[in-house]
Amino acid sequence: MITPTWQAGDVKLYLGDCLEILPQLEAGSVDLVLTDPPYGIGINRNANNFGVATNTSRQATDLEWDDKIPDKAHFSQIFRVSKNQIVFGANYFWDNFYSSQCYIIWDKRGSLPPVPFCDTEFAWTSFVKRMSKRYVIVNHGFIRDSKDERTDHPTQKPTELMKQILVDFSEPSDTILDPFMGSGTTLVACVQTGRKGIGIEIEEKYFDIAVKRIQQAQLQIRMEL
Repeated sequence: MITPTWQAGDVKLYLGDCLEILPQLEAGSVDLVLTDPPYGIGINRNANNFGVATNTSRQATDLEWDDKIPDKAHFSQIFRVSKNQIVFGANYFWDNFYSSQCYIIWDKRGSLPPVPFCDTEFAWTSFVKRMSKRYVIVNHGFIRDSKDERTDHPTQKPTELMKQILVDFSEPSDTILDPFMGSGTTLVACVQTGRKGIGIEIEEKYFDIAVKRIQQAQLQIRMEL
């Protein structure tokens, strides 16, 4: 069994490539994967209607972390270790998923007037027999419902969004895995909702941010108790 790089309470974190770490986790040992993989925001957005890039020329050179786009090998391991999955940005990886009638729609605008930003994001789920669910948490330009600490991670999801998803799609005794942990929002949500959490992150910068955020969340829980 692989040793976590960092562990505290019910949270285990691994610094490294998830394609090297996932095969060392036991099959079916995770109740839910909740993740937001990199999908090439640094690649030219000359995309088709499904969000799939049709031109691979680079727009930026400072987003190399986002070049590590998961492929079939990554998703094969994700399906092997987990009983259920929720994957944001799945429209960039359609050929890795089967048909489901349950999608998560994150409404980022709510009742705000239209501005030149994306109004929604959505996630594929493996809960094929449940109905799709919409969450309204404003994160539109400079207007945000979330009071999350800014971590400089360009695709950080609001903790409140991840908390609501965990409450709706998992049980308090469940183990949650985020193999593309980033700055650790899924794991913070695990702490705040009483779930066990496993996180994997390849970039040391974001791994260190995640550790700090999780420690703060755990401290806050202890103070409240």
